Amino acid sequence: MANLKVPFFTVLFIFAFLYIFTTLFGPLPFSVNSVTTNKTDLFTVDGTGETTGIPDTALLSFGVTKQATTVQQARDQVNEIAKKITDDLKGLGVEVKNIKTTNYSIYPNYDYTEGGQRITGYNVSQNMEVRLKPIDQANRAIDVVTSDGANMVGGVSFVLDEKEQEKLEEQARKQAIDNAKKKAQELANLSGLRLGKVVSVYESPGIEPPGIYTADKALEGRGAGEPTQIAPGENTVRITVSLSYQTL
Repeated sequence: MANLKVPFFTVLFIFAFLYIFTTLFGPLPFSVNSVTTNKTDLFTVDGTGETTGIPDTALLSFGVTKQATTVQQARDQVNEIAKKITDDLKGLGVEVKNIKTTNYSIYPNYDYTEGGQRITGYNVSQNMEVRLKPIDQANRAIDVVTSDGANMVGGVSFVLDEKEQEKLEEQARKQAIDNAKKKAQELANLSGLRLGKVVSVYESPGIEPPGIYTADKALEGRGAGEPTQIAPGENTVRITVSLSYQTL
């Protein structure tokens, strides 16, 4: 067998070359592939909770619109009616802080001819909202505002007191979570899954629209002399939650 020997100076030359190369150009490149897997299976289920409450506050929206030859004339008419409505509402026991103007607008009326357009008058509108509590004030308030000259009634919505609303939401939320947990366990048992810990929670609030008393009903029968009668009914608070579990 041949005895292969590498001359000492050859080895020294190779090491010297590598040292100089790495000093000038950096380390020699090597290709390394690294694959990391982190597989997490999630099981997501929804649950719903629902509670109801009797509203204790009414929100009445209404407005006054007048048309006149000049802005001043139309504005004076609107201001006169709005002041009378405000005074009469205060006479019912409504606090000033619960009466507010939500919109005030002035715009011209035009007559369009072949030669162009000309202003024939002006419209002035004022929209207002009044918060009524106790709720039985709503019946008398509707009669007052329409009798005093309001010619737009947007409707009456019935809402819950803020603290009562929060209380109902807490109850609905607990029901929703309990419902989701129960459903998750039932489905896991039926499908053979093993559930781990909850890793995420998502809440989707759903509040049933409050009862609305329309403008047509509010204005209906004004000449008949019968007092307005409205009923608040119930408000429903509905919350849906989604729970995501790790599976084992």
